[in-house]
Amino acid sequence: MATPKDSIDVAIIGAGPAGLMAAEDLIKAGIKPVIYDAMPTPARKFLMAGKSGLNLSHSEPIQTFLARYGASEDRLGDAVRGFNSWAIRDWAEGLGTETFVGSSGRIFPTAFKASPLLRAWLARLKEGEAILNTRYRWTGWTDAGLLRFDTPTGPVEVMAKTTILALGGISWPRLGSDGSWLPHLTGRGIHVVPFRPANCGFNVGWSEHFRERFEGEAVKNTVLTFEGDRVQGDFVVTRDGVEGSAIYAHSAAIRDNIEKYGPATLELDLTPDRTVQQLENALAKPRGKKSFATHLKKTTGLGGVKAGLIRECLPTADINDPHKLAQGIKALPIVLESARPIEEAISVAGGIAFEELDENLMLKALPGTFCAGEMIDWEAPTGGYLLTACFAQGKQAAYGVTNWLAAQH
Repeated sequence: MATPKDSIDVAIIGAGPAGLMAAEDLIKAGIKPVIYDAMPTPARKFLMAGKSGLNLSHSEPIQTFLARYGASEDRLGDAVRGFNSWAIRDWAEGLGTETFVGSSGRIFPTAFKASPLLRAWLARLKEGEAILNTRYRWTGWTDAGLLRFDTPTGPVEVMAKTTILALGGISWPRLGSDGSWLPHLTGRGIHVVPFRPANCGFNVGWSEHFRERFEGEAVKNTVLTFEGDRVQGDFVVTRDGVEGSAIYAHSAAIRDNIEKYGPATLELDLTPDRTVQQLENALAKPRGKKSFATHLKKTTGLGGVKAGLIRECLPTADINDPHKLAQGIKALPIVLESARPIEEAISVAGGIAFEELDENLMLKALPGTFCAGEMIDWEAPTGGYLLTACFAQGKQAAYGVTNWLAAQH
């Protein structure tokens, strides 16, 4: 159990991207942080994201980049400008990880892995004399203001001059972001905006035949339109609905619409390179004894899961009418009933309200306690925006801590 003479300068609770970046900047400022994480190893969600290539950031112009944060653009802007995509590339290179810009503009490590970067990062922090304590689950504060942890050897109390909370949201709870911190802050009167899924899939009422036939199939080269916003890309048919990058690009708008009005309709253009008239002319050719599937494949090139979607989503009368079928192929309606559970979402919306924080991410009601990352109320699409903001807010919180400690002397 800690006593006043055991007081540490900075406790960082949460060893994800925001917490580790805060630790790195504190070391640069001559401060030795102590990091605590509930999991057996650090940055588990970071490693999981790396399995699909670790999208570090995006190379688009900064104003376009910042607009991706929607209503939080102004609140995240200064931090992200201070650690933008090019700064992230320099940082990764300094850790021995070369990066490249893909055809989509996204930035990836050349090795397409997160583990080499994380190993080098942790080694740098260790060299800077940061202390990492794993299997330390934060359970709030004591009446005397000490940090309280459950550990494998029993309860531990820590006195810290300052604290950075970087505990994540509540998606992928098996990786550590389980929201167990919520009652500790709401109990102190901190307003937390309810969490909602972001970058998520949606439930669709598939027929059993379609589900059994096409579960797991990728739908490629499509344009997805929702409320006039068009996104070209791919998605996947799941047992319960749809998911994938093109779905995630629309997910915030679809989620909000469903919450207000109920089920929402997404339109698919299954042949972006052909017009309605071209399709109608092709489909109007005599079918003869050919089956619908054969005729569709021969005249339009559509087969497999795309043909299955047409049968699933269009009335039989439309399928048998070349004009209506052509229109349906160019604007196939899929009714999205609800968002998938938040535990499955890539990220979340909601969290600590920005009004609770000062310009350096310190909680106004708890001087000396700073926050960073997904536990704050902002959201970002996939494409490197989420990770970039977590990095940037880790640095922002570290700056605040450095100034706070200096002011106390």
